[in-house]
Amino acid sequence: MNDRHGALRDAVSEFRGRGVWIAIGCLVCQMGLGFTYIRTGIAADLIEGLDLTRAQLSGAAFPQLIFQALISPVVGILSVRLGASRVLAFSATLFAFVFLFFSRIDSLSGLYLATAGIGLCAAGMGDITVGHVVSQWFRKNRGLALGIAYAGSNLGGMVMVTLVGAVASSFSWREGLLTVAPVAILILLPTALFLIRDGPGGDNSEGEGEAEESDHEIDDARDVRHDLDLRAALRTRSFWILTTTLFIFFFYFTGVLDHFVLLLMDGGMSKEDAVSYFSKAVGLGIFSKILGGFLSDRIPQERAIQVVYALLAFSSLVLLALPDPVLLWVFIASYGISQACRDVVYPLVLGRCFGDHYLGEIYGAMTLTLLPGGVLGPLFAAVMRDELGDYDLAFGVFAVLNVLALGGLFFVRDERRTIDSGHS
Repeated sequence: MNDRHGALRDAVSEFRGRGVWIAIGCLVCQMGLGFTYIRTGIAADLIEGLDLTRAQLSGAAFPQLIFQALISPVVGILSVRLGASRVLAFSATLFAFVFLFFSRIDSLSGLYLATAGIGLCAAGMGDITVGHVVSQWFRKNRGLALGIAYAGSNLGGMVMVTLVGAVASSFSWREGLLTVAPVAILILLPTALFLIRDGPGGDNSEGEGEAEESDHEIDDARDVRHDLDLRAALRTRSFWILTTTLFIFFFYFTGVLDHFVLLLMDGGMSKEDAVSYFSKAVGLGIFSKILGGFLSDRIPQERAIQVVYALLAFSSLVLLALPDPVLLWVFIASYGISQACRDVVYPLVLGRCFGDHYLGEIYGAMTLTLLPGGVLGPLFAAVMRDELGDYDLAFGVFAVLNVLALGGLFFVRDERRTIDSGHS
């Protein structure tokens, strides 16, 4: 019994003092990233209200993702140099203005401009900024901390998709979009300003004694000396494997994300029920990320990412059978869990391969793949649907790419040891 209690205490040992508030603050700020799900929830309303084709609606992903991808490396640098709190606060404020504008658009060009603004905000409130904060405050419990923090995007997505959808059903999609602004100003902005703090490099314990703090400082200094910066990481095979698998993930994830509600409606489901299923798939990530983070602290990071991509590949195979009602929940579970856990495990794998000190810069560079992957996935699915009348070919390509990505992850390794061995 004592051993069990000791293991539990060790599993949450860093969640005390300031660390608790940092975890809560990161979770709340990540809710802003959940705003990116709103467009999918009102996809049918936008198609009808703006007289769009599915390809035109999917094309709205391009301006969003081009800004989100290109600004991500800058966000990583600013998070290190200016502090994550300022980046998050600016992004929260900008979100309010973007959705006020979004509610007033009346053309395709207005939609593209609004989604460009959403991409800019999402980069600032996304995984890079929050991951940078967590990596500074947590070491032993980093996986669990990332899981809790990143669950905010799913919580925000589930809540806001439901809220905006409910208001849109009662009034219109324009009034639904207006509900986002007060959430950004009254919840996200104060959280960014008052709860987020740059940490002491992974040691958030209070009152532990000067000797223990000195030991941590020595360990941190030793770790930094062996960490790879972006230039060094670019010369490793793990960087390019992880970058390629990240591209494939974005290609699949956004392709399904944009078309899930429309796919269910094609199968005869009502718009309200389709949106409800989509909201549940997003909400499943809340628990998936926390559980995935907890487990990632207990198994090798390389093995964790392999398990996640195996489940991702399985979900893409199940997708081929939709909208079969028997398999719908199987897909929601496998897709919801795998895409959510991927968010948590990826920063852990990067830390394992390259170290933590330059994680923001390296992850920011890799996130450039969001531009081609996130744009081409939805557009590819839309064109196949418009030309062939169904999604079968698009979903088949998704499945093949996910299986190839899983195979590549077996060749990822700790590149710091490789470089050290080469120098010895």
